[in-house]
Amino acid sequence: MDYELLEHEADIGIRGYGNTIEEAFETGARAMFSIMIDLETVKSEKNVKIKCEAPDIEALFVEWLNELLTKKDLEEMSFSRFEVKIYKDDIYRLEGTASGERFDQKKHKPKLEVKGATYSGLKIGKKDEKIFIQCIVDV
Repeated sequence: MDYELLEHEADIGIRGYGNTIEEAFETGARAMFSIMIDLETVKSEKNVKIKCEAPDIEALFVEWLNELLTKKDLEEMSFSRFEVKIYKDDIYRLEGTASGERFDQKKHKPKLEVKGATYSGLKIGKKDEKIFIQCIVDV
């Protein structure tokens, strides 16, 4: 299990799992994009660099997801693979890559549009020896 979608009254919860917090961020991004498109249809043709920062790890997760949504729109792309490195000094910094291809309505079979990641339901924990991070996304 690398991610799961969580029931929510109006929106959708996402939870990413990993052996590390970086892996949980990566699978959390996959969870969010699985709401929008069929991930299996997206080829890794282009890499887009993502950088963000936040005062704590939970806020960094929300920043990461929202930065991905911004890049998706600006670059008109669909993403399906993600790589993350997190650094901690006075604040948390993330440097990552989103891989995908130009959005194609017929090929990528759009589902719901995610408007943004929220601080609602934001949580880090452990389940079955895996680290998880979760939040609610606005659809």
